[in-house]
Amino acid sequence: MRKDGCRTGRMAGAAQRMAAILALVLAASTGVAGAGDRDPSAGDPWEPMNRGIFWFNDQLDVYLLEPVARGWRWIAPEPVRRGVRNFFENVRFPIVFVNEMLQAKPADALRTAGRFTINTTLGIGGVLDPASEFGLEATREDFGQTLGVWGVPAGPYLVLPFLGPSTLRDTGGLAVDAATAIYPWFADWLYLIGPRALEAVNTRAQFLDEVAEAKAASLDYYAAVRNAYQQRRQADIEDRTDDADGKGGPDEELYEIVDP
Repeated sequence: MRKDGCRTGRMAGAAQRMAAILALVLAASTGVAGAGDRDPSAGDPWEPMNRGIFWFNDQLDVYLLEPVARGWRWIAPEPVRRGVRNFFENVRFPIVFVNEMLQAKPADALRTAGRFTINTTLGIGGVLDPASEFGLEATREDFGQTLGVWGVPAGPYLVLPFLGPSTLRDTGGLAVDAATAIYPWFADWLYLIGPRALEAVNTRAQFLDEVAEAKAASLDYYAAVRNAYQQRRQADIEDRTDDADGKGGPDEELYEIVDP
């Protein structure tokens, strides 16, 4: 009984923090949006700070994450890496499902629930993806997108330490998505460090060549990542699969923010 009370207290406290952060994001985002948002650089008033954090993240990637990811790709064959990716995609079910409902997409939510059921059972806990063979393709939704669908402006561009590109709106969305996820309620955060590190390394291994090519092709890598992220997020909100020119943006997928 005492244990249940402690858990209930933690859940109530998390809900209160989530509400406070959401209120802050709604107020701040509305106040900073303007006509200049069409120019990506105009939505980056914190650029000096962002560039400093971006440099830190890039150094962390170059000297730690990329070498580990190369080692992981060398020892783990592609089917293993795909299985790891499928598993972590599967455990995102509550985040995707809740946000599809909040965006009034019941058909998508039903499809997501079907994917989770099939992949959790027939797919050995989500390691395999038989749902795609039945035509139930994966979708990715988060609360930052939901706020965008509701009309909340993105606010200033923001680079987060370790996590990467974001906006004021999307940063607030991360807190809500973290509360929506299932696993933090059943496992202490210490036990989640290893799995989350594996997810980060596995994802980085997937894009080793693409990141190298993007860096080589960019005169200003910071601006390229910022623009790709902003375009990608707008396409996600509008449920578009291409960029504004009607051409797919393959590099944009590299710079989505890390999920909770």
